[in-house]
Amino acid sequence: MTKLTFGALVALAMTAAASNAISSKAMAQDAAAGKTSFNKCLACHAIGEGAKNKVGPELNGLDGRKSGTAPDYSYSDANKNSGITWGEAVFKEYIKDPKAKIPGTKMAFAGIKNEKEINDLWAFVSQFDKDGKIKQ
Repeated sequence: MTKLTFGALVALAMTAAASNAISSKAMAQDAAAGKTSFNKCLACHAIGEGAKNKVGPELNGLDGRKSGTAPDYSYSDANKNSGITWGEAVFKEYIKDPKAKIPGTKMAFAGIKNEKEINDLWAFVSQFDKDGKIKQ
């Protein structure tokens, strides 16, 4: 009986650990919280269906897009010549301190330092394809 109880306890602990790992990953990037964080970006950027350039470029399809290539936006030479292709790691480094990542950028934003907020913001921004639709 003791072996059966011990085995059940081990199985329960493993299930709980696996469940916790999954929920930690889900909590690590929360697109709904990222949408709230994107309010800091709305003065200059648009995203989603019908998004247009503002003071900054529209951000549809950012994941995988080369820096300085949003149609009809007047980028700084620093941005056009940065050689950056946007992806998770680059975005997360950039959003902490845009002027440090791309010296000479026109982006006048102090950055976001909170890792959870950065993760959430990436989850929100990266879900949009180039047409502003949420990827399936």
